[in-house]
Amino acid sequence: MFGSKKKRIGLDDLMERLRPDLSRESLGVGPDFPGVAPNPLMSSAAFKRNAELRNGALALGVLVDWREVNSNPRVVLMLDVETADGIAFRGIADTSLTITELTRLAPGQTLPVRYRPAVMDHYVALARDADPAQVQRLADDIASRKRT
Repeated sequence: MFGSKKKRIGLDDLMERLRPDLSRESLGVGPDFPGVAPNPLMSSAAFKRNAELRNGALALGVLVDWREVNSNPRVVLMLDVETADGIAFRGIADTSLTITELTRLAPGQTLPVRYRPAVMDHYVALARDADPAQVQRLADDIASRKRT
């Protein structure tokens, strides 16, 4: 008991044991893709990240897949994100949805998201506060760039 060396379990290992459906392998992403915090409200890093994302740049994300984390319902959304600058990346949003919003989720659905251009990690947040006219302009800019 005393003097024994116990192996420290990392957050990713713990998440994989508790929720194998949220492991990097089951989500189909590599080791550089961020993990899912067990409780973003209790994690100071997640709290800081979410505050930065609220003021982040607007982009459009196409829903690829999602996983329900708990019955709040808290979900992890995986999105293919495209920015106004033409940068594309796979993003992950850890958010709470209402039952109505959850039932309306469908792969291929386009959602406005916010990201942090200075950090450019995979974390994004749903831009529920985005002006619909601004989202439409962004969608038009992205569509015109794809046509040329």
